[in-house]
Amino acid sequence: HVQLVESGGGSVQAGGSLRLSCVASGFTASSHCMAWFRQAPGTEREEVARIYLGGTMRTYADSVKGRFTISQDDAKNTLYLQMNSLKPEDTAMYYCAADPSPWCTMAVGAFRYRGQGTQVTVS
Repeated sequence: HVQLVESGGGSVQAGGSLRLSCVASGFTASSHCMAWFRQAPGTEREEVARIYLGGTMRTYADSVKGRFTISQDDAKNTLYLQMNSLKPEDTAMYYCAADPSPWCTMAVGAFRYRGQGTQVTVS
């Protein structure tokens, strides 16, 4: 049974930091394409970052480059998103997503699995 469970969201002041976690079960995260995306009410889904090919490849949205870092802990089968220098425009529900495709070419909306999300609010 595949499951993705996010945690680590919360409320923080602008300039602060949060680290999101996504525990994967039912599959090996390091062999999948893994990603974080976010969505605020009334807005479209926005991919934040993805990691694939065993963690050797990482991509980021321009809006978060230099501030966010995606990583994974193979031993814990967990995906992370370290978010620094947070801005009010980072406020959104953040979701973890996974897909078995090794080359990770699909849009995040097409990923096979996703979690329930964790809310991040920056004021």
